[in-house]
Amino acid sequence: MCRQMCPVVHRPLLNSVTEREVRIILLHPPSITPYPLSQRKSCLATGGGDEGGYVNPLLDVSGLPRFEEIHAKHVVPGITAVIEEVEKGLEEIENQLGDPSHRLSWSAISDPLERLGYPLGYSWGIVNHLNGVRNNEELRQAHQKIQPAVVKVSTRLAQSIPVYNAMKRLGESVSELDGPQERILASALQDARHAGAELEGQQKAQFNDITLQLAKLSSQFNNNVLDATKAFQLDLTDPADVDGLPDSLKQLMAANAAAEDKMHVDSERGPWRVTLDGPCIDPFLKHSRNRALREQVYLAYITRASNGSTDNTGLIEDMRRLRQEKSKILGYSSFAELSLKSKMAETPEKVWELINSLKSKSRSVAEREHEELQQFASANGHSGQLKQWDIAYWAERQREHLFSFNDEDLRPYFPLPGVLEGLFNLTTFLFGVHIKPSNQDIQVWCGDVRFFDITDGNGNYLASFFLDPYSRPSEKRGGAWMDQCIGMSKLLKTKPVAYLVCNQTPPQKDKPSLMTFREVETLFHEFGHGLQHMLTTVPYAAAAGIANVEWDAVELPSQFMENWLYDDSTIQQVGRHYQHGGRVPVDMFEKVKQARKYRAGYQMLRQLHFSSLDMELHTRSDHWMDVKMKMDQDYALKTLPPLKEDRFPCSFMHIFGGGYAAGYYSYKWAEVLAADAFSAFEEAGLDNRDSISEIGRRFRDTVLSLGGGTHPTEVFKKFRGRDPLPDALLRLYGMT
Repeated sequence: MCRQMCPVVHRPLLNSVTEREVRIILLHPPSITPYPLSQRKSCLATGGGDEGGYVNPLLDVSGLPRFEEIHAKHVVPGITAVIEEVEKGLEEIENQLGDPSHRLSWSAISDPLERLGYPLGYSWGIVNHLNGVRNNEELRQAHQKIQPAVVKVSTRLAQSIPVYNAMKRLGESVSELDGPQERILASALQDARHAGAELEGQQKAQFNDITLQLAKLSSQFNNNVLDATKAFQLDLTDPADVDGLPDSLKQLMAANAAAEDKMHVDSERGPWRVTLDGPCIDPFLKHSRNRALREQVYLAYITRASNGSTDNTGLIEDMRRLRQEKSKILGYSSFAELSLKSKMAETPEKVWELINSLKSKSRSVAEREHEELQQFASANGHSGQLKQWDIAYWAERQREHLFSFNDEDLRPYFPLPGVLEGLFNLTTFLFGVHIKPSNQDIQVWCGDVRFFDITDGNGNYLASFFLDPYSRPSEKRGGAWMDQCIGMSKLLKTKPVAYLVCNQTPPQKDKPSLMTFREVETLFHEFGHGLQHMLTTVPYAAAAGIANVEWDAVELPSQFMENWLYDDSTIQQVGRHYQHGGRVPVDMFEKVKQARKYRAGYQMLRQLHFSSLDMELHTRSDHWMDVKMKMDQDYALKTLPPLKEDRFPCSFMHIFGGGYAAGYYSYKWAEVLAADAFSAFEEAGLDNRDSISEIGRRFRDTVLSLGGGTHPTEVFKKFRGRDPLPDALLRLYGMT
């Protein structure tokens, strides 16, 4: 969930469109065991190497990625070689499955497809990952050049008639399958139909062309947002222009202005550079006393990628049109209907039921909150009606007034090393696992990246994860996310490895990374995603971890973990002053808990606005600007009319560059689940540590363990003993 006071910096973008297409490959691609580099064997595919017999490092699928050796020049020849092997292997599988004498069974279909898919899923996953965290022009061009071939072979796999028919015949003998296998098979059949397996002739050709175009447009959309974000730089030289800014922000802005010449950073004398990445724009809008500068920066943010060489205006209409055409070819009335077919909500009507229910409860609260903010601002020197660029500034002043603290007061208590120690201790207490820096021989894509191992109570290895914590606006996309590096597979004897990527404030001078409370929440959020990926016990790659989990249930573990930051025992472990080691003062933390409900109605209404916009964009045929204006008016507060300059959809990467199209409501849907799940701990008493530990093990054995092998409704019932209720969420935000 996004709770930033500034314009949205979203999290998490789990998959790009192309990654999603690859993972639809029947029964999903597997992953690789993380053998140390020193123990690696030769890669299976030897194509794509350089002269002299040098093996392309992108093709080494025997262990963890060789990030320090992989460069843009390896992408096209390496992925081409993998694709050639996949095409050959698919022909052999199709011949076997088409043989009437070939006995069909789960292993006869699943095993060869899993072995076939892993080099493509592994190598292309690396390319997509690097494109998000180490983006440069050479890598971008290589990605764009080979992407159509990846989409084509993915489509070829998904549309394989011999495989599809074999799965259908297997489905007729479900008595031979266990529960997860039945669910995987049902999902695979639906995915195949949605990938065009039942289409023929001109319809199939049109469908495949649309799939190619959408993949290309999605990448272009993301690149435009990244480039537009990087392009904005506002240099300030007058000390009066940074009046009111916290020291941590001035240090960051001075470092931005100094560029590579870090030896001449002077946070007191400047110059200072404002950028549009989260660690800069968020505190700038909260603390800058210069209203004209706030307006300039705010407008730059909400108009990103809406003009010039990075204009996404036309791309939005192209993607909406193509998604609608794709949906009609498959027999659906809208893309929203197609998207929801594979989600918990199932139909647009159920999504609107959730949205309208929460909207009715939050609108009146939001109107009251804004009226109170206007009165506070007017009483403290503001003239006229508040504008959008005033909200974060005056909300921060009002919060300081009401609760006697601000983000900067808390920041010294949250150095990244201490936060990680507290998070890992909480994970051990709740779930019985241990997390330590890894001794494995690994390579990373940036010197700030760390690598950790997870073991059970007996010291048995379970999983690992990369952590890339800091903002790098020049090469790393914004927001935060978890993604799969390696997945669980009993067949291939693999263990999970995750990417955890954040964009928090980097270390400055002699200080470690001092995190805002929101940045700590973000880390807990992404770690929750990671735990579901890494603590899975499902033996099949197609349903292990987050694989095959309905999109609107994926956010349950992530939002569940955020709740622990409001527990007294947890905060005492997570928050310790970076200088003297003191804990967060009790009275300050009580204020933090009270402030959780501050402007909760406004924040909820804002998220519902985005969810409604997403649904309407994928249901209606009107131009996106007309749809946006209608939604803006529908959700506008009485004294805060929408801005005509607002072009927020041009940077809405969740729905145009990620996997949340007609699915952004998932954050609220899953928040209901997460709040209800956490209430099980509250009902036992958060001070009752024995009971809490017991419930934590049950959470691990259900929500974190069962992955996509069991429907999330059944998973929730196994944990909670009943269906989810919205009461806990409404109580959490004081809306009962």
